[in-house]
Amino acid sequence: MASSSSSSRPSSSLSSMNNPRNNKYDVFLSFREEETRDSFNSHLYSALCETNIETFIDDQLVRGNEISQSLLDAIEASSISVIVFSEGYASSRWCLDELLKILDCRKEYAQIVIPVFYRVDPSHVRKQIGSFGVSISELEKRFPDKKQSWGSALTEAANLSGFDSHVFRNESELIKTVVDEILERLPKVVPFDNKNQLVGVESRVEELESLLAAAPILGIWGIGGIGKTTIARVIFNKISRNFEGSCFLQNVREESQSPGGLARLQQKLFNEVLKDVNVIPDIDFNFRRLSRRKVLIVLDDVTSFSQIKSFIRVSDWFLPESRLILTTRDQQVLKNWVVKERDIYEMKELEHDHALELFSRHAFKQNCPPEVGYKELSEVVINYAQGVPLALEILGCYLFGREKEVWESAINKLKRIPNVEIQNVLKVSFDDLDDEEKDIFLDIVCFFKGKDKDFIIKFLNACGFDAQIGISDLVNKSLIVIHDNKITMHDLLQEMGREIVRQESVKNPGERSRLWHHEDIIEVLTFNTGTKKVEGICFDMSRIKEIYLHPDTFTKMCKLRFLKFYNSKDDGENKCKVSYLVGPGFAEVRYLHWYGYPLKSLPSNIHPEKLVSIEMPHGNIQQLWDDVEHNGKLKQIISRACNFFTKSPNHSLTLHLDKLVNLNLNNCKSLRILPAGIFRLEFLKELDLWGCSKLKTLPEISSAGNIEVMYLNGTAIEELPSSIECLSRLSALYLDNCKRLKSLPSSLCKLNSLNFIYLRWCSSLKSLPDELGNLEALDSLIAEGTAIREVPLSIVGLNNFDGLQNLTSLYLTDCGITELPENLGQLSLLRELYLEKNNFERIPESIIHLSKLAYLKLSYCERLQSLPKLPCNLSELDAHHCTALESSPGLVFPSHDPQSFNLTNNLKLDRNEIWEILEDALQEIQVMAIARWKQLPEM
Repeated sequence: MASSSSSSRPSSSLSSMNNPRNNKYDVFLSFREEETRDSFNSHLYSALCETNIETFIDDQLVRGNEISQSLLDAIEASSISVIVFSEGYASSRWCLDELLKILDCRKEYAQIVIPVFYRVDPSHVRKQIGSFGVSISELEKRFPDKKQSWGSALTEAANLSGFDSHVFRNESELIKTVVDEILERLPKVVPFDNKNQLVGVESRVEELESLLAAAPILGIWGIGGIGKTTIARVIFNKISRNFEGSCFLQNVREESQSPGGLARLQQKLFNEVLKDVNVIPDIDFNFRRLSRRKVLIVLDDVTSFSQIKSFIRVSDWFLPESRLILTTRDQQVLKNWVVKERDIYEMKELEHDHALELFSRHAFKQNCPPEVGYKELSEVVINYAQGVPLALEILGCYLFGREKEVWESAINKLKRIPNVEIQNVLKVSFDDLDDEEKDIFLDIVCFFKGKDKDFIIKFLNACGFDAQIGISDLVNKSLIVIHDNKITMHDLLQEMGREIVRQESVKNPGERSRLWHHEDIIEVLTFNTGTKKVEGICFDMSRIKEIYLHPDTFTKMCKLRFLKFYNSKDDGENKCKVSYLVGPGFAEVRYLHWYGYPLKSLPSNIHPEKLVSIEMPHGNIQQLWDDVEHNGKLKQIISRACNFFTKSPNHSLTLHLDKLVNLNLNNCKSLRILPAGIFRLEFLKELDLWGCSKLKTLPEISSAGNIEVMYLNGTAIEELPSSIECLSRLSALYLDNCKRLKSLPSSLCKLNSLNFIYLRWCSSLKSLPDELGNLEALDSLIAEGTAIREVPLSIVGLNNFDGLQNLTSLYLTDCGITELPENLGQLSLLRELYLEKNNFERIPESIIHLSKLAYLKLSYCERLQSLPKLPCNLSELDAHHCTALESSPGLVFPSHDPQSFNLTNNLKLDRNEIWEILEDALQEIQVMAIARWKQLPEM
């Protein structure tokens, strides 16, 4: 650096706050043309251009007396001004007026100014002496009114930190140093554009830069309009100067669809990266030239492997220092180009505050809505756009300058008809799907958003689709998301899909493939206008009082695959009235859900072998069907609250249901008997008989079954069959509220996979099997409110049993237990021990060994007289209303070391008990403190 001064550089934060302009140029070059144009300045200009620094240089060889307005605008539109002081610089009024403007921009906009002293002493410029001083003296005689301002400007500029050519060995070294300084300082300049400000990108840019530092190829993936191109452009503008060549190829998908589009983009790539306007038409040679340069290339909106290959050839063709950024809506495209998963950045929606700011800048030309009138309306729009920048910008511009009433009208319209401009952007991803993928997407959009992925796959496969690959493709194309095994999507994408269906027939909903809006469905059902084009209906009947169907309502809907009449209020009302159904309308149905189904049997024309699910909550059904010869492919039956079931439905559950996975007869309160073969169903995993209050027995199990979960809650079962040991895969057994259950068979203890047993409020259950300790895999034993009086010793490993070594939760609340096993401490993994409302007088000393015990509940154990030393990790102790509790040596210092005492212990005792405990604690602290003090060395 040529000199240093007390004048400090303006901070970038100040620049970002005060600079109201859009920086068109990175650098403005100020120089005396006769001295440096064809030598130093031309070389400096070339070096700047080679590093992609946008540089303004005045090409006028003959300058007038007055500096032009266009030149003043160029200075103002530059981030950095480089002033090349030469001996004759001060002899030009033009140059000196440029200098005045440059320094004005430094003060007003925090423009960076870098002086270069080319073959002139910096002190001569600062003091206007020597030959430099002679030049300005002659000029000042002609313009005496400028003398003071020019002199002050030269002194100020010369005091800035810059470069002196005399300290460099040659011009090329000087030029390289100047360019490096500019490259270092340019990223710190924050362009500020009132018309198009970026919101919420800073943290994303930092994350992407971090990824690029380690990865040669970066993929940016997300839905249309989410900001992929914007963030890629920000990164490109910020780092492109660090490369020998760079190119941003925008809209590759769109360009590739036009004749010769890829060839034009290829030519642009060669021209910009190779910096050669007249590139020879030898593509292979041009690619070899590219491969030898450190380059940055952005391919925006690519949709196929072949598009990338048109520009890159192979993934490892360029130098290790080069970088490639790909933006796409299809993640599979990135995977095909061997982009590692850790190098794929998924663009997420804007957070609420950023979304509101972006919308406000377009809707109100300020950072937030006006307090009065528009704040709540803005929130409605923000919720609608769900953080998608494109939607926020479009809606903001659309609503700008409009009255409040117009806003309200526009918002109401959006609820019915989506914005066309937003739809067109989002629809691009849909248009790229094949026909089967489109059907899968529209099914999910209209019927299955938020539903279980596995069930959706079963339904779609039953419809003849290849669901697994179809769903995978939709995920890769950012059209759906799988979270917690549920399929969901952005609200705007769902709206886009439903609008596609609506456009199938705007005026006649009966001509559409899928129906979900209650008004459209009411029209179709009331006026019987359904056609063969209807494939699915999803009708929330809580929106109506009642509706009467004609018997042949579904006759014309011969392609109906999905029928769901549900009641979101679940009020138990039968709102759909029909005396009988005729015609072939149900022949293709795979999913049938009918809340309050009014008939006693299913439609005669239904094909059971095609069904995936039947749900008849609060229905009037008495039997499923008469013909059982075609139901071999039924995979799931759910017949909840079928209050009129009086027997198993014609034994159809066992004769041909060889693929049944889930049998749910929840709350079939009249069901008395299950068929003997129910446990022989090879694929049955879950049996739900919850609330079948008249079911007294289970059939014997004659062969090994595969049931994993069995719900028998609230049944009238008195005992389980001893053959239950055949259910070798049973992991969870629910028997809560089985008030007639008297005992559990010892054979239950042979189930090596059993993890959970629930016996809450089985008030007639008086004992647990002695062999319970055999259940080595048992995690939780929940037996609250039973009549159990003794805990089997086998659970703690006595009487030749290993014990429940994996037990973490033991609930024996309100059982009347009189004694606990002495070896309770053998349950080494126990975390929860609930023993409230029991009759034991003491807790075994071995409890100290339960090192993982976190919760101990003892409230209302009114005969409990003392507490032993407790585990040090105990975080909650509830012992309120233990009225006989007298001694508690383990409450305060469980390990005799006050440093290990857990202050989160939660003791619930009355005031006198707490005071006694505190007194004991203080005495123990005093004794230990005196003992430790005596051990200290004398001073």
